[in-house]
Amino acid sequence: MIAALIAEIKPNSTWYLVLAALLFAIGTLGVMVRRNALVLFMCIELMLNAVNLSFVALAKEMDDINGQAVVFFVLVVAAAEVVIGLGIVVAIMRKRVSASVDDLAELKG
Repeated sequence: MIAALIAEIKPNSTWYLVLAALLFAIGTLGVMVRRNALVLFMCIELMLNAVNLSFVALAKEMDDINGQAVVFFVLVVAAAEVVIGLGIVVAIMRKRVSASVDDLAELKG
């Protein structure tokens, strides 16, 4: 019965925007609550992907390609952020036991 109900639901851009808002809220909550640097990176990536989902949904709704072009640039920036950020975190984890953000604040010069 539930499968038939789900099959009848046709997702439109509102569903995708609600999903994007939910994913962004989960990412924001993770950034505020968690203290591990790797988890923070994952939460930031979740937030970026939520924004990408909203860009694609609105681009399809408006029948415009510009939203999808912006997604490409956001993905490039996110990939660069992950490479640099993970390199720093791995270098710090070699010297320390944990990658807690509170411990990393001590590295300010």
